[in-house]
Amino acid sequence: MASPLVPVSSPDAPGAIGPYSQAIKAGGFLFASGQIPLDPATGAITEGGITAQAHQVLQNLGAVLKAAELSYDRVVKTTVYLADMADFPAVNAVYASYFPAPSPARATVQAAGLPKGVLVEIDLIAVLD
Repeated sequence: MASPLVPVSSPDAPGAIGPYSQAIKAGGFLFASGQIPLDPATGAITEGGITAQAHQVLQNLGAVLKAAELSYDRVVKTTVYLADMADFPAVNAVYASYFPAPSPARATVQAAGLPKGVLVEIDLIAVLD
């Protein structure tokens, strides 16, 4: 019998604004939806440029990981979406401070448009076992 899909959510990360979950546990993995730099307490977009936005995104993802009783060291794959690839070095520096070696596999792409005009969005997959 297939394992059930188990939704995961955290009040310490922005809630889903559509028909999706913050994350789903399935098949031994956690699949976290993309997070953008929204302050979960205020719903406001984080100000201060790409570095501040990247930190907020990763803090939001950290809250989802914590709700699943996981941490950054369980992340196996991320996708980073940037409004401008010129921001890659700054995001990479912030990103490196959250993920211990070995770093997860990653894809980074420039997106034509991100929700609410933000500069960065990141999603991830983590292993449960």
